[in-house]
Amino acid sequence: MTTRKARRAPAARPPQSSEIVLAIDIGNTQTVLGIFRGDELVLFRRVSSGVARTGDELAVLVAALCRGHNQQIQQGGRIVIGSVVPALTQEFEAMCVRLYGKRPLNVSCRVRTGVRLEIPDPGSLGADRIANAAAVADGRLPAIVVDMGTATTFDVIRSGRRYVGGAIAPGIGTSAEELFRRAARLAKVEIRRPARRIGRTTEESIQVGVYYGAIGTIDGVVRRMAAELRRPARIVATGGLAPLICTGSETIQEVDEALTLRGLLKISRLNA
Repeated sequence: MTTRKARRAPAARPPQSSEIVLAIDIGNTQTVLGIFRGDELVLFRRVSSGVARTGDELAVLVAALCRGHNQQIQQGGRIVIGSVVPALTQEFEAMCVRLYGKRPLNVSCRVRTGVRLEIPDPGSLGADRIANAAAVADGRLPAIVVDMGTATTFDVIRSGRRYVGGAIAPGIGTSAEELFRRAARLAKVEIRRPARRIGRTTEESIQVGVYYGAIGTIDGVVRRMAAELRRPARIVATGGLAPLICTGSETIQEVDEALTLRGLLKISRLNA
């Protein structure tokens, strides 16, 4: 049996200082928008993905969120979208045409990513996970990216910019919401680092369980992945809850809430 040698992933073109890119990361719970001027992130916004909006409604919302940058995007900017919600993808594409007069690059395994996807079914890999891999692929490898969203995903990138797989676990907020839904006598509590590790009230007990349960899951999965890699790995966390969880984690080394957007930026440059 012969195997076809994979081509070396092309490098992204050097950024121009005046280059402006609108990157949109559409998730199940939140949508994150970022505007880059060169490599500098000049705008970072989160909005809910749970509200049904048409392309026209999104045009009004995005125009307000990106005030001060809209004309530059319209005249010479680029737009890149990474989405795991097909219904929203269509509406955001319509928004881009309505507001900026241009179609965005929609990230998938079918565009240049700068990463070799060494998995059986690359088409099943979400755009967010592809972008996360692209964001770290030019740094120290191997790397494990932990993305704390609706699901907590773990993605492994080895030397040669090779994406080799990962893991998916219930998200921190998702797990907590399911607990509150199924246990009628348990009230919702804020997800935060508890003051003590042994809860003295029901509220404290839930906070201890949710917070340290999430850390235990993340550290446990990361340690097992790192052991299988058999060499020191760079551990990077992203997602809205990453800054909170990293304060108690023993494995997370870096936190970058804009990591997915940076990956979308790199992919945009590769396809410019």
